[in-house]
Amino acid sequence: MVSLADIKAAEIRISPHIIHTPLVHSPTISEMAGANVYLKLETLQKAGSFKVRGATNKILSHINAIREQGVIAASAGNHAQGVAVAAHSAGIPATIVMPEWSSLSKQEATRGYGAQVIIHGQTLEESIGRAQEIACRGQLFIHPYDDDEVIAGQGTIALEILADLPETDMIVVPVGGGGLIAGIATAAKAKKSDITIIGAQARVCSSAAEAVRQGIPCRIMAGKTIADGIRVAETGSRTLPVLQHYVDHLVLASEEEIADAMLLLLERKHVVAEGAGAVPLAVFMNGSIDVMSGSNVVLVISGGNIESAQLFRVIRQSLARQGRIMHFSVMLDDQPGTLARLLAVIAQERGNILHIHHTQGENDLPVMMARVNIELETRGPVHIAAIKKGLADNGYEIRMG
Repeated sequence: MVSLADIKAAEIRISPHIIHTPLVHSPTISEMAGANVYLKLETLQKAGSFKVRGATNKILSHINAIREQGVIAASAGNHAQGVAVAAHSAGIPATIVMPEWSSLSKQEATRGYGAQVIIHGQTLEESIGRAQEIACRGQLFIHPYDDDEVIAGQGTIALEILADLPETDMIVVPVGGGGLIAGIATAAKAKKSDITIIGAQARVCSSAAEAVRQGIPCRIMAGKTIADGIRVAETGSRTLPVLQHYVDHLVLASEEEIADAMLLLLERKHVVAEGAGAVPLAVFMNGSIDVMSGSNVVLVISGGNIESAQLFRVIRQSLARQGRIMHFSVMLDDQPGTLARLLAVIAQERGNILHIHHTQGENDLPVMMARVNIELETRGPVHIAAIKKGLADNGYEIRMG
C-alpha cells in the first residue's frame, strides 16, 4: 500500500505544477450542522478537479521513459482532463479513452487541453480495458484510481488540509473507484490517528460500500447519476485495502440530496460543484454522519466540471422540490387590464415571475376567456401559501401544476 513517505514525495514532486487549493469556512453550513465546516475547493484546481494531482505525480515519476510515446488513460471526464493538462505541462502526448456516456463538455475540454480522445465503452471499465490494450504499443497507462502513484498524488490533498487546519477532526471524501479517499485516508491517518475519514457515494452506484461489505472488489449494476465522476461499477484492488483499514464509514446520498447540495453550494458559497463534488455535502446534510458539536469538519469538494444544461436542470428541479418554484394557471376575461390586475396581486405578494404564457383561442377555452400559465420563484412553501391566499382573496381560482 501507499505510505505517508510516498505521499510526501509526491507533494514535493508536483507542488510546482498544481494549485494549493483554498480551505474555506462556511458559516451557513456550520450553523446548520452545529460544527465548524470547511470546504476544500478542488473546484479551483487546474482542469477543475483534483485529478491533475495523481496524473502529474504519475507522469513526473516516469518522465524520462515516456517523452516520445506519451501516456494513455481512460476516464469519464475529470481524470481525462487531469491527464491531458499534466501531459501538456510535461510536453508529452496524451490519448484518452472515454465511455460513450461521458458528457460532451468534458470530451471537448479534454481535446482542448491537447489530448487525442477515443470514445469507446458503455462502462468506465470497458474504456479502461480498451486503453490498456492500446498501451501495449508503448504508451504509459495511467489508471484513474487503482495505481499507487496516482493514489499518492491524490493524498497530497490531506497534507494541504492538515497544514491549513491541523485541528481537523473529520474529512468527508467522495468515493468512486477509491483513489482519492485512499490517498487522503493514508496521509491523514498517518499524521493524525484519531481523525475520522468518511467516504461518500451516490446511492445508485455504491460499489465501494458493497466491496467493503463483501470484503472483495465486486462489480455492481451502476445506475445513472448526476454524480457521473464517481460512477464506477467496481472498486480498485489497490484502493479496497485502504478503505477497509483507514476509512471509518461509507455513507450514501440520493440523487435529490446531491442536487440539493449542489444548489446549496451555489447559493450560499457561490461554488459551482459537479454532482460528484457535492456528494460530501449531501451525506453531511442528510443525517448519515454523526458529527460532534463544535468539531472541525472538512468536506472535499472534488470538482466543478458540469455542463451548463445539466446545472440548469439540477437547479430548477431542486428549487421545485424545495417549494421555491410555483406553477399555476388561471382563467381571465379576455379584456384589457385583466392581466395587469393579476400581476399586481402577484407583485403585492412579492412573487417573482420567471415565465408567463398567455393563451387565447384554444378549443377548450370559451370565446371571451384566456388562460394564463405562470411560473413564479418563491421563498418556499409558506410563501406559496401566502400567494395562493392573496389570489383567492382577490377572486382568482387557480389550478396548480
